[in-house]
Amino acid sequence: MTKQTNIKGNTFFASTCAVAALMGSVALADGPVRVDQGADITPLCGTDPIRVALVDGWGGDTWRKITYAELQDEGSKCSNVTVTDHVDAGGDQQAYAAAINGFATQGYEIILAFTDFGDAAIPTYRNANGNGTTMVPYFGVLSGTPGVDYAVNPYQDSEAVGRQYADWLNVALEGKGNVLMSGGPAGAASSASFQKGFMDGLKNYPGLNLLDENFIAMNWNPADAQKAAAGLIAKYGDTIDAIASDYGVTSLATIKAFQQAGVRVPAIATIATSNELNCMYNAAVEAGTAWKYLAVDGSTADVRFALRQALAAHNGIEFDEPLGVVPYVYADSTQGITPKCSDIAPPDADLSSLMDEKKLFSLFNQ
Repeated sequence: MTKQTNIKGNTFFASTCAVAALMGSVALADGPVRVDQGADITPLCGTDPIRVALVDGWGGDTWRKITYAELQDEGSKCSNVTVTDHVDAGGDQQAYAAAINGFATQGYEIILAFTDFGDAAIPTYRNANGNGTTMVPYFGVLSGTPGVDYAVNPYQDSEAVGRQYADWLNVALEGKGNVLMSGGPAGAASSASFQKGFMDGLKNYPGLNLLDENFIAMNWNPADAQKAAAGLIAKYGDTIDAIASDYGVTSLATIKAFQQAGVRVPAIATIATSNELNCMYNAAVEAGTAWKYLAVDGSTADVRFALRQALAAHNGIEFDEPLGVVPYVYADSTQGITPKCSDIAPPDADLSSLMDEKKLFSLFNQ
């Protein structure tokens, strides 16, 4: 069996050259930085007591739990920084705003907020920023003004990831094939960023045919993703050669839909994968039935970059770490890089975390 009680797989660190070649096009000196190559936080700590709160617009899954644990782990490197407060707004924008306003009223020195509601939350960020509170929305790119609407806006460079997908698919498909991009709800800003980068990248590869210029809305949940994938199968049959995705949960559901329909699984390029998806892939490799696969991961550690930027802004320290972050290569069938898999971690666990194995697995037992 592929599953092991100890984490198994992922030859990433033994394949540095292959990874560097893939990421070189986006790891520019003045561009995004790879998530596993961040700066040292200790020069940014300061000496005054600093309370940090994290607000999630929606935070019920294991990915968000790992993200909060990563924040606590990073904050623990500063003796004066306390990270003990976390709010999950449950998808309610009013609850999200109320949580941010509440922490600001209590005088929290730093508030980090996942950009679940995009630009719609900018007025809330603006009201919270200042008077001793450093407001830092992170993950998505916002249209507000740093220093006015919020202190700083660290982000995952989704366009760079989209271009990376195109580069990889050109290799995996040997320069020819029909491709699609799947995303969250129709109109989701983050999915649109992935799609933009993907389309920009595809311009370099005329043999890759994009079947739909809009991303396929899968709503970031498995039930809707399977329905959407079934619709793609009905429309295109087995002519789909690859599907790029902005979330491992929908990639997993897509693969299951193709398997259930008895149609070959297309090449999959995805981000923020899960233990279930990667165990399924490893089992398929052993059985000789694997699809072509790229997983770029480590996104739970984006919050570490957000905390460092927040501390630099709060303490008035000049800090040259890029605001843009990109994931690292976690699995790549073209390079023989296999992902981690565990039979004791939750199915939705993201094992690409930068936390050590003992801390990560203690989190699952809570």
